[in-house]
Amino acid sequence: ESVSHCGGSSGQHSGRSRGDDMPSPPRLTADITVLVCNRTLFPYTNPFDLLDCLKSELTGNFEKVVVGLMMSAPVYDAYELRNAIKGAGTEEACLIDILASRSNAEKKEIIATYKKEHGKSLEDDVCGDTSGMFQRVLVSLLAAGRDESTKVDEAQAVQDAKDIYEAGEARWGTDEVKFLTVLSVRNRNHLLRVFQEYQKISGRDIEDSIKREMSGCLEDVFLAIVKCMKNKPAFFAERLYKSMKGLGTTDSVLIRIMVARAEIDMLDIKAEFLKMYGKTLHSFIKGDTSGDYRKILLELCGGEK
Repeated sequence: ESVSHCGGSSGQHSGRSRGDDMPSPPRLTADITVLVCNRTLFPYTNPFDLLDCLKSELTGNFEKVVVGLMMSAPVYDAYELRNAIKGAGTEEACLIDILASRSNAEKKEIIATYKKEHGKSLEDDVCGDTSGMFQRVLVSLLAAGRDESTKVDEAQAVQDAKDIYEAGEARWGTDEVKFLTVLSVRNRNHLLRVFQEYQKISGRDIEDSIKREMSGCLEDVFLAIVKCMKNKPAFFAERLYKSMKGLGTTDSVLIRIMVARAEIDMLDIKAEFLKMYGKTLHSFIKGDTSGDYRKILLELCGGEK
């Protein structure tokens, strides 16, 4: 199908505005499916160029998903981080979700994109909006200095486990710097070995100790780092589950993860979700959303299994 100069399909849709639950124009959802699969085909450096043409058709959470799908991964992450920082209050969950889960290369690209798109330093903005040890952890993650080799130093792993134990469970108060030193720079295989040794020494899983020793955003960010090291798809599956369980839906989390992970590890996330909760991610989304918003999320999710 040909693409018009304003970025929409050559078949024009109705210009009537509608809510998330109102019926789709005949081909809107089909056109958006094409965007999901072919976002790189659209020659827009700014996704709002195309959205200007479609804005009369887009609204609410559905619009937020489409906006995300018009962006490359680093542009979307930078956009989400900017939105989390600016305005009244900070959405710490967004900072944690992105910075704890991205690779060194991904973070470097996000930092460069943030500067290019927003004319500001991401680290400066993070420091201006956070404080204390939580800020130190985020800055350490932004440094993108994690060893990404697969080598495990057995003696160092044992020492790291002892250091973390002595910084937390074995003393009054917690030396968070020791946790940070180990968790922010060691490679994944090494950390998995550290976690095994920690269990032997302390009799507790590292996650349980973090919950006992810390609270608030600091607890959240250290738990996110540990969970991403253990099993990143399971981390995202848990975040998705918590965004939808109970009354109401945390749409910002649901949208961010579905858009960001759709072309990366959605199959793995779906498998972990089913294993962890005994229900499919597809069924959760279907039961918790409606209208075009539901349709596009289900497209990103893929099949029911």
